[in-house]
Amino acid sequence: MDSATEAMDMRRRRILYRAWHRGMREMDLIMGRFADAHVAGLSEQEITEFEKLIELPDQDLFSWIAGSVPVPPDYDTPLFHRMRDFHASGNPSGS
Repeated sequence: MDSATEAMDMRRRRILYRAWHRGMREMDLIMGRFADAHVAGLSEQEITEFEKLIELPDQDLFSWIAGSVPVPPDYDTPLFHRMRDFHASGNPSGS
């Protein structure tokens, strides 16, 4: 395994851990389930976008996913839409 692949694997493992250990239980479930279902298939750009989302306060993310507050343009990405749609589908398996 080359160093670039190892670095991406480490980023994916970090995302999986952080997605399930957020602080707000609702966001643990939303982000953790999405990460479990999709992180292995995310591109490097999507991994970077996910890392940016993980750094945000839970309440902001929850408000955006719930649709009670508009998503700021910097975070209104296809990855965010996939996460919101995944949550709205109520299907933790992602299929």
